[in-house]
Amino acid sequence: MGRAVRTLAASLGLASALLASPALAGFSVRDGRLIDACGEPFVARGVNIPHAWKPGATGRSIRETAALGSNTVRVVLSDGTRWRRTSPAAVRRILAQARRARQVVILEVHDTTGYGLEPKAAHIGAALAYWARLEPVLRGREDFVLVNIGNEPTAGTTTPEQWFEAHRTAIVALRALGLRHTLVIDAHDYGQDRSGTMRDRAAELFAADPQRNLVFDVHMYEAYGQARDVERYLQAFATARLPLIVGEFGPDHRGEPVDEDAIFRLSTALGVGYLAWSWSGNAPEVADLDLVEGFDGRRLTPWGERFFNGAGGVRETARRSRVFAGCR
Repeated sequence: MGRAVRTLAASLGLASALLASPALAGFSVRDGRLIDACGEPFVARGVNIPHAWKPGATGRSIRETAALGSNTVRVVLSDGTRWRRTSPAAVRRILAQARRARQVVILEVHDTTGYGLEPKAAHIGAALAYWARLEPVLRGREDFVLVNIGNEPTAGTTTPEQWFEAHRTAIVALRALGLRHTLVIDAHDYGQDRSGTMRDRAAELFAADPQRNLVFDVHMYEAYGQARDVERYLQAFATARLPLIVGEFGPDHRGEPVDEDAIFRLSTALGVGYLAWSWSGNAPEVADLDLVEGFDGRRLTPWGERFFNGAGGVRETARRSRVFAGCR
């Protein structure tokens, strides 16, 4: 872990040269909004796809979420720490499938989930070597690919300061690799940011990125059971003019309520992106988070019906980026 960080950070001289060169057309951040390569604000409306655990279903899942109106997929990858490693060839196929379906892609490494509490979880630094292997696949795809460095990468004994320093180091290292993509930063506390760590230090972390091209990602589960909690969190980022997405949420979580109606309503009002967890295949104790039954887009669950067809849902609010039509 430490060796990977040191090796990548040692490339900072290369990074300076790369960052001084003309930027490739891609996503950027302007005045707190995510801007696509056509220069237009982009608001994610989409679905999490569990590729690492069900790779054979990914292509169909991407197509069917698009048919239901999704403009974004957040794809679960593995660096090999906890699950079978998602190869560069597999990532290349995923990106080709998403481009054909005109879906923006957020790629995330899931092995980091719960570091500090989960014994098998990887430190976010371990994911950097994996992103290094993927860099040739990602290069030139900045117009429709965002890089989510590590899913829910801190919990338990990990302190807010460790969350901040791990991400600052990772951002510098990834820019040293030459990655120009928008980077997505998951919140502390299993992504829910109960402590307000990401909310309070997002501006400082944003300033640490040489490209100023970060999007912050909160996961809204049982910590957001009341509309006032949803509103306070989303409004804090709107006031700070920092870009935010709700990268995961559902109608409840392990028997605890989530105010999903507030998430739909306030995300729409504030121009915040959202992505539901998840398409299909959840464990029995969280099976009510499945949007469809058996990875079949024709069989919406109650959560899927609400997400795609309800008030403030995907069909009502999603707009595709024009990058897939050459900005025409």
